[in-house]
Amino acid sequence: MDRGTILRVWLPLLAGLYAIYVTFASGRVPHDAIRWLGLALCLIGLSGVIAGRANLGRSFSVMAKATDLVTTGIYSRIRNPIYISSVTLIIGLILIVRRPVIALVLVVIIPMQIIRARREAAVLEAKFGDAYREYRKRTWF
Repeated sequence: MDRGTILRVWLPLLAGLYAIYVTFASGRVPHDAIRWLGLALCLIGLSGVIAGRANLGRSFSVMAKATDLVTTGIYSRIRNPIYISSVTLIIGLILIVRRPVIALVLVVIIPMQIIRARREAAVLEAKFGDAYREYRKRTWF
């Protein structure tokens, strides 16, 4: 296992699991079915973010750029798994802490993710052309 994999995958996974644990274990909200559902959504969301990040490897970038067209792993089904998974994680967090005001974050993040996804799609289509268009046909978001 190289240093990049540790920094890109394992360190964020451990930090995310710890943060979810602390958030779930603390607080004055009862540990009822809604809180457990929130925990499940957080874990699913974190798993998706980490899987997406691991799948991208060195192709990951903050700004839209086209180094490789990644179509394997989680990217074989979802074009933007990190965006979808991060929203899932936030919804889970809202259910755990029961602070509806946190939902305002989604009002900002969801449109931002859609805009970013469109920009990335344009960059990928410009570089990979028909290969990217075919990939879009067989994947979701």
